[in-house]
Amino acid sequence: MEIWEIFLLGAALAADAFAAGMTDGMAEPKMKWGKLLLIAGVFGFMQFLMPVLGYFFGGIFTVFVEKIAPWLSFALLAFIGGKAVLGFFLGLAKKRRGEAPVSAPAGFGAILLQGVATSLDALAVGVTLLAVETAEGLPVHAALCALIIGAVTFALVVPALLIGKKAGDKFADKAELIGGIVLICIGIKILLEGIL
Repeated sequence: MEIWEIFLLGAALAADAFAAGMTDGMAEPKMKWGKLLLIAGVFGFMQFLMPVLGYFFGGIFTVFVEKIAPWLSFALLAFIGGKAVLGFFLGLAKKRRGEAPVSAPAGFGAILLQGVATSLDALAVGVTLLAVETAEGLPVHAALCALIIGAVTFALVVPALLIGKKAGDKFADKAELIGGIVLICIGIKILLEGIL
């Protein structure tokens, strides 16, 4: 395995985090830079942490990752997305009754759940890093490989959030609904990839 392959692996693993980041940006078009960097940092940290855990607990996690992780990712993202969709429709009902809809931005708990859900597949990557290191060697230590994966995720989630914020300005009234649907679709995609 070459160093450029680690960067490509990081980009591939970051795809779900990128989509979730766009969703978060759409849901909160007035998001401040501090929160934007916090979200990207949580996603990047989780993409770093999961391969490290997979590497150090390789044999133990292999069966768990292959069988449970896709279902867990789906459940977490479906819960978060379903909550957003429900919030959208509850807001519509309030609007019809003449009440002001209240749309709360994603809190740290929701951001953390998204970070975990979009990075569970990286546990298996940690096991792969262990296998490659044993068989042919890695270009750098596995912890540095995980750091690269996390940094790539961070670097891709920041523009995803910015793109989402721009789209959220245009689709502000439907951003919560679109974001919820996107998160549910990401969960379904992870589940299908895991079981097929």
